Amino acid sequence: MSDQMSRITLARRPSGAPVPDDFKLVTEARPEPAEGEVLIEVTHLSLDPYMRGRMDDAKSYAPSVDIGGTMTGQGVGRVIASKADGFTKGDMVTGMTGWASHACLPASELHKLDGTLPPSTALGVLGMPGLTGWVGLHRFGQPKAGETLVVAAATGPVGSMVGQLAKAVGLRTVAIAGGPEKCALATDTFGFDAAIDHRAHDDARSLRKTIAEAAPDGVDIYWENVGGKVLDAVMPLMNVHGRIPVCGMIAWYGGANVEDTNQLPAMWRSILVKRLQVSGFIIFDHWDQYPAFLADVGPKVAAGEIAYLEDVAEGLENAPYAFIAMLKGGNTGKQIVKL
Repeated sequence: MSDQMSRITLARRPSGAPVPDDFKLVTEARPEPAEGEVLIEVTHLSLDPYMRGRMDDAKSYAPSVDIGGTMTGQGVGRVIASKADGFTKGDMVTGMTGWASHACLPASELHKLDGTLPPSTALGVLGMPGLTGWVGLHRFGQPKAGETLVVAAATGPVGSMVGQLAKAVGLRTVAIAGGPEKCALATDTFGFDAAIDHRAHDDARSLRKTIAEAAPDGVDIYWENVGGKVLDAVMPLMNVHGRIPVCGMIAWYGGANVEDTNQLPAMWRSILVKRLQVSGFIIFDHWDQYPAFLADVGPKVAAGEIAYLEDVAEGLENAPYAFIAMLKGGNTGKQIVKL
């Protein structure tokens, strides 16, 4: 067994959208676990939009990645050495390994997988994205049968979970996705009642007209993943006492497209006169809900009642390219890197 490991570091801070030169592949000596730690050989990594924010040197809900530091992220892998009670060689676990072939982590920061489903599901449908959809919809969306839900980035791991959970409790579900293939996935695989291709609309007004046709009774819950013209399109369609869980704003990450939207006064007025609940939330504040989430959703995934898709890139060295493509909507389903 080699005593070397590889990791992807942040080589420099991006200016706008990330490019390959913002990352560096480093090979170095593999760590050894201290007392209470576990050494993991990583098999799969998660790539998520939030990672773009960690590349900036800006105050946020979590620390930035240092220059030369390992790109942050969740992984799954196999225990190859343990100095912690409850973990033995061969166990499959998940934790914040970062973009690396190996990671040494305290046992308290790891979750052991039971092996009933593929380990990669711990990064998507049964991981942070799935938990985000489950917590955000129930706590901040407050769905009620007969209402209408619109989901941006609807075929991603968060949006697809939100849509399926809402459909199961009797809502009309409308997907916003990029391209005909993803729209077909939204209806055929994830069960949305309607799907709208935002790329087929040059501006928010045109997109709004199509959303209004798909949501004739207005919008009660808008799941916000993207910002940009989708937000501009949906806001005037919100019903009184509507709810907007704010999960992400990928259209504006890295300062992109911000000059295209100057609707704050109109949006602020809508929030007031329609008495909207706009709830920004970060899933790291809600990890205490993870056991309840697994108890509720895990059996449904195992039974095939909740569908999921994974887009798998091969090799740690290809993580930056898959990440860059994902931020532009180039993935179909949860973006995974298989090592």
